[in-house]
Amino acid sequence: MPGTDPRTTHRRFVWIVSLVTLVLFAAGVWAALTLLEPTPPRTVVMTTGSAGSAYAEFGDRYREILAREGIELRLLPSAGAVENLARLRDPGTGVSMGFVQGGTTDPQQSPDLASLGTLTYEPLWFFYRDVDITRGLKEFRGKRISIGPHGSGTRKLAAELLARNGVDRDSADWLDYSAQEAGEKLLGGEIQAALMVTSWESPVVRRLLTSDEVNLASFPRADAYVALYPFLNKLVLPAGVADLARNRPPTDVLLLAPKASLAVRKDLHPAIQYLLLDAAAQIHGRPGIFHKEGQFPAAESIDLPLSDPARQYFKSGRPFLQRFLPFWMAALVRQLLVLLIPLAGVLYPMLRLAPAAYDWLMRRRIFRQYGELKFIESQLDHRASPDDVAALALRLDRLEDRVNHAWVPEAFAHMLYTLRLHIGLVRARFEKVRRPAETGGRIP
Repeated sequence: MPGTDPRTTHRRFVWIVSLVTLVLFAAGVWAALTLLEPTPPRTVVMTTGSAGSAYAEFGDRYREILAREGIELRLLPSAGAVENLARLRDPGTGVSMGFVQGGTTDPQQSPDLASLGTLTYEPLWFFYRDVDITRGLKEFRGKRISIGPHGSGTRKLAAELLARNGVDRDSADWLDYSAQEAGEKLLGGEIQAALMVTSWESPVVRRLLTSDEVNLASFPRADAYVALYPFLNKLVLPAGVADLARNRPPTDVLLLAPKASLAVRKDLHPAIQYLLLDAAAQIHGRPGIFHKEGQFPAAESIDLPLSDPARQYFKSGRPFLQRFLPFWMAALVRQLLVLLIPLAGVLYPMLRLAPAAYDWLMRRRIFRQYGELKFIESQLDHRASPDDVAALALRLDRLEDRVNHAWVPEAFAHMLYTLRLHIGLVRARFEKVRRPAETGGRIP
């Protein structure tokens, strides 16, 4: 056959297909590494709270659980929710997650943050001594009141509620003690009131509830506060729950409580978010004095919208791969699937078309010889002269020689043998033409 050797064409075709496949695969790997999600980080940073606070205790438990999956969780103490938010908003701090008190931010103030859901109630405890509050909170005018340190969620909420009741910084002495410091000073009689937002399990809360010198204020108009501040919830602390023998507190107490959320930066790797959600279910899913088992973590977006991984988690639980594979293996397999699925969408039709293209190429080489054979036969039909017949016979000999020495893959060998058979039929016609010509007869 004229032109390039079929063996060369075959090798060239295989090389082209292999090269295109390799280039597409390399492009997919590059896209996975540069455009898609990177692998999960080995170290992440969480901002928590002051020493001894519920946030600090939660942070220790999160660190323990993430360590089992090979993730180092670095904890940064803080004054509280307000400072946590400031750190989370600033990408330069390196902080990726932190605890946030309800009512401290909104999506406009924190556009780069998302929530993994609410974790627990955080009651506002209003402890006081030596003050008659039967006529309301205005009796605290001129008193020394601890409303929490600067940067804490306690200070923000306490200042708002006191000011709304006419006890502002001009009419009272607002102090910035931590919960532990305020408890000590209240027990020692150095201050008359202390407000703190912390959990029921807090040691300072337990100590103050059982003290005979300190009382816990109730909010009889709790429904009004909840109407004015939708991020607040009304809770009931049952009489005697702190000390049944001594009946402390002596009556049911109405409390106001925001909810704590776990806030993350939106660019935090989804795999880490799923780990945090799984840890949250282990830490906060147990029953408590104010909530039932399984109530937390909850798919609530009080201040910040839920992240996409959080929505998926609350809808269907842990990702399929993380249910059956270790964390790092699940993350790796997920990355490979993200790469291979679209790549397969490109390579599959290409590889399906490659055999058809190769089949067309081989058939074309063979059918092109049929064109030559058809030309020879048509010229013979035109009553060619003996010299023309001899020239056509020589042309047929060359065609037959090319076909006899041609190479095709085994799958196309039957076509080559069929072509040889058809060349033989045309050669038989030449024999019929030559016989009358040699005897002087006419070409039939």
